[in-house]
Amino acid sequence: MSLASKQQLRRSAAPDGGWSRFAGRLRGEGTAARRAWRAAYVRRAVLGDAAVAALAAVVAYVLRFTPADVVATNTSLWVMAALPVAWVGAMYVARSYEPRFLWVGPEEFRRVFAAAMMMLATVGTVSWAFKLEVARGFVVIALPLATVLTLGQRYLQRQYLHRLRSAGRHLQTTLLVGHRGAVAALDEQIDREAFHGLRVIGCCLPAGNDSAADAFQGLPVLGALDDVAAVVRQYEVDTVAVLPCPELDGAALRRLGWGLEGTEAELLLAPAVTEVVGPRVSIRPVSGLPLLHVERPELTGSRRLAKHAFDLTGALSGLLVLAPALVGIAILIKVTSRGPVFFRQERIGRDGRTFRMLKFRSMVVGADRLVDGLIGGSDGNGVLFKKKDDPRVTRVGRVLRRYSLDEFPQLINVVRGEMSLVGPRPPLQREVDQYGHDMRRRFLVKPGLTGLWQVSGRSDLSWDDSVRIDVRYVENWSLAFDFMILWKTLGAVRRGSGAY
Repeated sequence: MSLASKQQLRRSAAPDGGWSRFAGRLRGEGTAARRAWRAAYVRRAVLGDAAVAALAAVVAYVLRFTPADVVATNTSLWVMAALPVAWVGAMYVARSYEPRFLWVGPEEFRRVFAAAMMMLATVGTVSWAFKLEVARGFVVIALPLATVLTLGQRYLQRQYLHRLRSAGRHLQTTLLVGHRGAVAALDEQIDREAFHGLRVIGCCLPAGNDSAADAFQGLPVLGALDDVAAVVRQYEVDTVAVLPCPELDGAALRRLGWGLEGTEAELLLAPAVTEVVGPRVSIRPVSGLPLLHVERPELTGSRRLAKHAFDLTGALSGLLVLAPALVGIAILIKVTSRGPVFFRQERIGRDGRTFRMLKFRSMVVGADRLVDGLIGGSDGNGVLFKKKDDPRVTRVGRVLRRYSLDEFPQLINVVRGEMSLVGPRPPLQREVDQYGHDMRRRFLVKPGLTGLWQVSGRSDLSWDDSVRIDVRYVENWSLAFDFMILWKTLGAVRRGSGAY
């Protein structure tokens, strides 16, 4: 729910009802309904996994065997029949059906891969131990196909759930606990990323943090730190998110956890370190104290070489495949407006080095000289100059920018080693002049043709969000992360989100 919506609901609430009535309207679907849809989601995941495993087994059987393969066929028929059950069993052992892994993040997909490796090892061990004649070709086809199909059906189910959550369904009522600034920032982020499935109904603030106030920024204050357990029970809260707060030390957090016993509320603790996720973070227990171990980001050595090889291969392949389209766009630009086909502009790359970035020209000649006259009416985020109805854009250029076709020549920059397929947005010098210390982390990697900025809203983002997203990419880079961003780029380009 947006801030404006919350404030509107606050104004429309009856005077005698106050925030209790408001929060009551935001109460979750209830324990029974919540259990029902979670169980239904897990059930669909199990049935989907069994179905795709059966399909993979049938396809492998048809491709591998002929009627003449009598002995091998009989054994493999049993394997084919057992595969769906064994596949679901492997997924269960890998804990891929646990709700905390099913809905967001890459952990669900990692556990699917782990289950596939487990199945491969199990088939090999059993066939060796019992001297079974299982055709290797059948296994080589069936298991990889089952893995791909499982990932596909899990992804489709997740996307469907995300659409339902964006429409306000199947949300977990959430109580934020912490200081005003941190609470407001997390509330805004949850509103922006509704697919996580959290619906904030209010907050509890420490004493002396204006906890007696009715609300701030449209968010109801439902009590102080000592009231958390009572608020959870009154509003059937699903999730309690505790932000870094000196008042909540180890003993206080332990008491808070005890107070939630007997409820079904999850307790989430936000660490002080931000924008570090995934494999870099782990828990290291020391004398009963759970310490958060944060590994250093790996931006050099073999990982950098792997990224360069991936970039070079992808860029050369892209140029070959897109060559006819690139020629067609170049001709269209040349015949519809006066000036060169390409637009070259100095940008800042890795280690602060400048390079000439290429784009298809989408504006009139001399557009750079007109920026000063338009910059006051920018629709961008303050530092970045963007204008939705920019008069400098040509008719062909408007279409190119709408679908990011003007970015294709940057594949040449990737081949030259100046850019990467995925990375932070390549900044101008005037933008770099306004960078703070944190923002200079982006110079540790090459700028990208696409990136988290591209798939997260682009020009619709605030400057602070742009900084946060670029730093998150640098801190958590991996090839798997790059693949995910490239996949999401296809959807962002199709929707044209934030492109102008």
